[in-house]
Amino acid sequence: MTEKTRNRLLSLLWLGTAGIAAAAMAFASIYLYLKPGLPSVESLRDIRLQTPLRVYSRDMKLIGEFGEKRRNPITIEQTPELFVKAVLAAEDAGFYSHNGVSIKGLMRAASQLLQSGAIQSGGSTLTMQVARNFFLSREQRFVRKFNEILLSLQIEQELDKDDILELYINKIFLGNRAYGFQAAAHVYYGRGIDELNLAQWAMMAGLPKAPSAYNPIANPTRALVRRNWILKRMLELGYIDQDDYKNSITAPVTASYHGRDLDLYAPYVAEMARKEAVELFGDAAYTDGYQVITTVDSKLQAAARDALQKGLETYDARHGYRGPEQRLDAALLQDSDQLVDLLKEIPVLGGLQPAVVTAVEPQRLRVQLRDRRVVEVLWENGLSSIRPYLSENARGPSLKSAEEMFAPGDVIRLRRVEISPEESGDQPQPLEDEEHLAFDPFADPGEEGAVAPVVEPQAREEWHLAQVPEAQGALVSLAPEDGAIRALVGGYDFHQSHFNRVTQAARQPGSNFKPFIYSSAIEKGYTAASIINDAPIIFEQTNLQDVWRPENDTGKFLGPIRLRKALYMSRNLVSIRLLQALGIDYALGFVERFGFERSKLARNLTIALGSSALTPLEVARGYAAFANGGYRVEPYLVDRVLDVNGEVVYQALPLTVCRDCPDDGGKAPPQEPVNLADAQQETEELEPGEEPIELRTLPVAPLDGAEERARPRAPRAISPQTAYIMDSILKDVIKRGTGRKALVMKRGDIAGKTGTTNGPRDSWFSGYSSYLATSTWVGFDSNGELGKTEYGGTAALPIWIDFMSTALEGLPERHLPQPDNIVTVRINPRTGLRTSRGGMFEIFRANRVPGRETYSAYQPSYGDDEEDSEGERSEESLPEELF
Repeated sequence: MTEKTRNRLLSLLWLGTAGIAAAAMAFASIYLYLKPGLPSVESLRDIRLQTPLRVYSRDMKLIGEFGEKRRNPITIEQTPELFVKAVLAAEDAGFYSHNGVSIKGLMRAASQLLQSGAIQSGGSTLTMQVARNFFLSREQRFVRKFNEILLSLQIEQELDKDDILELYINKIFLGNRAYGFQAAAHVYYGRGIDELNLAQWAMMAGLPKAPSAYNPIANPTRALVRRNWILKRMLELGYIDQDDYKNSITAPVTASYHGRDLDLYAPYVAEMARKEAVELFGDAAYTDGYQVITTVDSKLQAAARDALQKGLETYDARHGYRGPEQRLDAALLQDSDQLVDLLKEIPVLGGLQPAVVTAVEPQRLRVQLRDRRVVEVLWENGLSSIRPYLSENARGPSLKSAEEMFAPGDVIRLRRVEISPEESGDQPQPLEDEEHLAFDPFADPGEEGAVAPVVEPQAREEWHLAQVPEAQGALVSLAPEDGAIRALVGGYDFHQSHFNRVTQAARQPGSNFKPFIYSSAIEKGYTAASIINDAPIIFEQTNLQDVWRPENDTGKFLGPIRLRKALYMSRNLVSIRLLQALGIDYALGFVERFGFERSKLARNLTIALGSSALTPLEVARGYAAFANGGYRVEPYLVDRVLDVNGEVVYQALPLTVCRDCPDDGGKAPPQEPVNLADAQQETEELEPGEEPIELRTLPVAPLDGAEERARPRAPRAISPQTAYIMDSILKDVIKRGTGRKALVMKRGDIAGKTGTTNGPRDSWFSGYSSYLATSTWVGFDSNGELGKTEYGGTAALPIWIDFMSTALEGLPERHLPQPDNIVTVRINPRTGLRTSRGGMFEIFRANRVPGRETYSAYQPSYGDDEEDSEGERSEESLPEELF
């Protein structure tokens, strides 16, 4: 080597060294400049994926999801291995060999930049994509790229490869609000990532590059090209064999949009739970993956929704058909696309589908549905029974022809009804054409006998005319032991109105409130046999606005009547006289024990008739005290909240009935002391055959003893003796009074009370068994009149029956246990006094047994038959108005 060549090489070496040094200094300068602005990788370990808030029933049925990003995080262990290889083949085959930055990829990106003058690709590794997605913008700038490289090197130093890959799998955006591959699998295929096949995995792996361009729903052709390229890469990398490749590359595109399906439709419940979650966790409730577990039972919730919708539709049908919802220009009928678009803007309410009438015949309608189908509504499917609505109290004559009411362009509502072969009477039909003949399998060997195969009848659909009710309603059902809300429906349909009538509609309960006044009388010293005069009364008081003449619903008066009978027959005048005797201040103070706010209650005698506005939830809470033996509970909806890791971060601690706990004198209401010696003497004075009769009971034990004692104790609202007596009276409302329709349930452990207010405007029924306390209400949001024949027993009670029949199905009858110091004696039903001749049995506190009646030479007969006849008469009399 010559001296000249040696000097030239030495110069090149020094230049190279200087270049490397300069590059190192430049890189160090850039690092020192950018380093302070880089986030800590340690924060990456604690970063929370933005997972939506999800609301579940107590049996883990999904009822609501709230949040902008749909995400279902999974671990790397839960991710199929072959799917991971599809992702690596698509995005970063050398992921497990590089240190976070691919020099080859960066050189390729630089080459593209020099050739085109613009950034074509970033040469990003999976680690760099994680850095960009978690901490940096997607803006294509050199400074961002340098930051991405530096942060990627840091991530690789502090996290292992599987942790980085798990973050990528759960973080990456994949279109249609889906973040992470598990969420995307549900969106595009309706299944989890572990349930997909190789072709679908390759399709999913193609999404990160450009979720809109390679979306298999929006751009199936481009998505297919991308999928097949990934499959080829997997084959080249040895991830799959030739057979896998051939089978998958010919597979069709099967993706379609799958919105997150709810397991249970309970939007009023979901909205209440959402509000409570936001109160607990603020805006983080929408992003931190909280799971709210409510107290709602999915079976009861579905039954409540069905019962309320059916009840409102039944009420609505009694008052006539109001006609089409709107009438369209006939010219629109020529444009099917425009009709479909219009129908899709009209929400389905209560399962009732909007449809447009396209042709009218005398006894049928031809209509178009929102799915473009054209169907017929036959005369017998709702048309023949139409009577036009005139007012809440009047209907027009039945239609003779559909043309009297309908015209092309009318927007109407239809209900789809599936008719089973059993219901339709369709019989199996043989196929008699030669093409479908088959040999008889029962023919003798060698004998040829051809028979026609039988075609089994299939279920078919019918479309029935319907209309969305204008009246509204509410239903809420509580567990009496702790106030847990088991079912709640705040209106006919949440999409019609978000107003929750269970918690927001304060309405007058009417006679639904009377049991609380009667309880105060029983607690103060009255008995179920006490006699009160059912007679006219007039008040002239300034706070009652001049003259007030309260009446019974029939305008008739029964004279002296027992307290029990007065309540189950719902006599207004007795309730007013009773409150007058008790004193308003005493009664108001007493009903506060049931949880009612005194400030919401009127301070005059009208409270005896339920004039104070209350919500169905408040009323149901009061009735829960009758159901559980006298304890006040507080309704609650959210049982617990789990974080994204499944850890409990909130647990409800409701007031709970504890039957094994010792009495707490500070919490129990004051009771009149019982003189056991006097009670024993009264018992000994009974005639032969008049021994106190203990009612048959079953124990109530809904909670494990330890669990029961661990919760805060529910305070007593009324004494166990008063609760037992009131329970007996309210059961008579069902057996003999205004709630007799509930006898169809054939249960002896149900009790309750109707309620109707002036107009009538509000219709109520609140009742219970020891399993559930349930209130139902029907009325108009506008406070309009329901109709002169609508009462608690006609509008609200049928809803309660439908719901409770389902809720109690299969459950044994369970009565309140009889408390101490309760005796049963025979009384004269006319005088309420003890007797030894006929009469009826009544229950009393042991120290409040009435005196014995004296006998004259002539004593009219009386007995149990009279009670039965009273029941029959009470069935004919409708529940009362307010005043």
